[in-house]
Amino acid sequence: MQIVFLTQVSGVLKPIAWVLGAILNAIYNFISLFGIENIALCIILFTFVVKMLMLPLTIKQQKFTKLSSKMNPELTKIQQKYKGKKDEESLHRQQAETQAVYAKYGASPMGGCLPLLISLPIMFALYRIIYAIPAYVTDVGNLYGTVADKLQSIAGYKDSLLTFMSENSLVISHVSGCSSDVVDLTIYETVPREYIIDLFTKFNPTNWDSFFNYSAFDSLKTATVTGFEGLSTVPDVVDKIKSINSLFGLSILDTPKWNSVSVVIPILAVVSQFIQGKLQTAVNTGKKASDDPAQQTSKMMSTIMPIMSGAFCLMLPIGVGVYWIASAVFTIIQTLFINKYLDKVNVDDMLERIRKRTRKSRKSSE
Repeated sequence: MQIVFLTQVSGVLKPIAWVLGAILNAIYNFISLFGIENIALCIILFTFVVKMLMLPLTIKQQKFTKLSSKMNPELTKIQQKYKGKKDEESLHRQQAETQAVYAKYGASPMGGCLPLLISLPIMFALYRIIYAIPAYVTDVGNLYGTVADKLQSIAGYKDSLLTFMSENSLVISHVSGCSSDVVDLTIYETVPREYIIDLFTKFNPTNWDSFFNYSAFDSLKTATVTGFEGLSTVPDVVDKIKSINSLFGLSILDTPKWNSVSVVIPILAVVSQFIQGKLQTAVNTGKKASDDPAQQTSKMMSTIMPIMSGAFCLMLPIGVGVYWIASAVFTIIQTLFINKYLDKVNVDDMLERIRKRTRKSRKSSE
């Protein structure tokens, strides 16, 4: 079953999605000035801009990682010291000594997690936007909206549309935050325009061909439109929609197939995310992974997650794979440059600056 999402993101992610959507619309308008109208390129540039906006959080996280390379050996000694001791006094002493180490380095147990926790809502909103581009990119929304308007002008279109959706296993879902509910279209006298746009948003070239070959929609083949340069009929608009959703001859709304060149998308997703994971876990040099269960888990996840991403890419539209690849590539570049900068930074000097800020913060709160 192919699930179609509501046009705009609602719920707790709505404000974040609105800001990111405005950025996406600006990018599309900018590249359109050069005669380039392509969603795949837009997604790549959009990912780059978002990554740059999140750069301060990324730097903070990598600073904590570098700091951990000095701090973790002391934490490991404490863990070894109290290994196997489960009595209340030992647990209390272990906690106190651990907190003393964090205080010594001006850090906190949540120091490495906070940037990730802040970035998660952004990532969730970003993912939803990619599934609802016509809702945020005005020019693209106008193309889909024109076809939706022409469909609504056909007498009895609702029953025909519901039949078409049933035959092609299509549903429309209302998305709020991270959950979704299937919309019952039978309760509407006429199917709302935004729901029709959602349906069209997920159409790949095969879906469009089936739609135009559906006898109830024959009139769409010759329906005229106005307001678009070089486009005079609905089929012209649909050809434009197909064009802006193309990537090297592939539709970003199709799912990759093993027997076509599209299989390169999941392969690149696996490779790029594998490299990203290895770079991000290549820390704490001189410390054996066996000494730290968290590091063991991190290394295991850096191998498992790329494989899972590749599997998901085979089931999701190519556009999602493009986003994952772009995100991984930009993360790799950021990691290399930030690490190169941090390699020049003396850890002891960085620790002293952190301690000074910590002492100053404590004094101001007293």
